[in-house]
Amino acid sequence: MVLGTTGFLVTGPSGSGKSALALACIYEVRRRGRFAALVADDRVDLSLENDRIVARCPAAIRGLIEVRGSGIAEVETISACVLEWAITPSRAPFDPRMPPEQEELPLQIGRSLPLLRLPVEGPLSPVDALVALSPEKLGL
Repeated sequence: MVLGTTGFLVTGPSGSGKSALALACIYEVRRRGRFAALVADDRVDLSLENDRIVARCPAAIRGLIEVRGSGIAEVETISACVLEWAITPSRAPFDPRMPPEQEELPLQIGRSLPLLRLPVEGPLSPVDALVALSPEKLGL
């Protein structure tokens, strides 16, 4: 997904809330008057272009996202983005309580992205957590 001008890869095990996290972030950033869009849900194609990690959506799933338990929804998408960060949904109880310092997500293309863990439950929205952890990522 893209929030503002920053590309994020949402990652985690099946059922961890990746799609819900992406939708929550996209709609909240839009409510704040900034650009936000989905690139792909469930699967993304990665490549290296000019030493940057680029994400593209497979044609078969373009414009679609799963709302777990409810079905498939159509959403506005963009065709590609440059990825700068990876995000994984985090649920209580948090184990470990504090994430490892300078945590990274290794990618199959031989590169890695810095990884942020964002809470998906509780009173703090994922976007508020993202802004608190690294305000420069969104400029909100």
